[in-house]
Amino acid sequence: MPDTDPPRAAMQRLDPAARAYLDLLARCLTRELFLDQEWWDVGLDDWPGGSEQVRPVLREQGWRLVRRGDPQARAEGRDWPPTAETMIGTARLDNVLDCCVRAVLDGIPGDFAETGVWRGGTTILMRGVLAALGEEQRSVWVADSFEGLPVPDAEQYPADDGLDWSHVEVLKVDADAVRANFERYGLLDERVRLLEGWFCDTLPDAPIERLSVLRLDGDLYQSTMDALTALEPRVSSGGFVIVDDYGGWPSCRAAVDDYRRDRGIDVPIHAVDWTGVWWRKP
Repeated sequence: MPDTDPPRAAMQRLDPAARAYLDLLARCLTRELFLDQEWWDVGLDDWPGGSEQVRPVLREQGWRLVRRGDPQARAEGRDWPPTAETMIGTARLDNVLDCCVRAVLDGIPGDFAETGVWRGGTTILMRGVLAALGEEQRSVWVADSFEGLPVPDAEQYPADDGLDWSHVEVLKVDADAVRANFERYGLLDERVRLLEGWFCDTLPDAPIERLSVLRLDGDLYQSTMDALTALEPRVSSGGFVIVDDYGGWPSCRAAVDDYRRDRGIDVPIHAVDWTGVWWRKP
């Protein structure tokens, strides 16, 4: 299949039952199907309205605020959902579906992997693809610190200077919580392989032989470079490399551009949406 196929083209090659299952799974993982039931719980300190006289009174009484989820922000992957297993939005999930389905149907050898999984939603979808297609040989590798983002090493990686998100609690999802999310969808089994720890420690010696789809969601230069260096050489010919943060994080973009330049990778980079990109290995 040519790399210029429109989004979701590979999905049209599936039988209707498999296509319906994967569509439903994806929309559940984003909670797009349930936005009419979803409410954000907002602390009063984050409330843009009200006066300084009103806030202390409400806070003393234990009040908080709620607001409805934003369908457009959710579709574009521009918010941090309160309950959804993924925050990457419709276009980037469709890209994962397309690449994983194409890899299986085109016979590209290798497992699926994501580096930086948050609550596990994208890797749950990867495992769902294998289930829907009756693929029983491949594994899904789920690589994360499960402790949030690392403290940047700005001395060694200047592109990460000023990007310390290590304190952001919402990004810290432990491994047991991710396993529970797989279990919620009936997709936790021996072919879901968690790699727990910082990428520089876990990825170089990870027991991964070949990959057909590699998705990076590490935000920082160091995390992105560590993942590319360890795993991109293991992507099979015809396999896919997906980068979540290329458009949104200059540090990530710099790592990708440096890696591709240093290794003479000149195949086109295709945009998914405002931040996600992918390319296919020759």
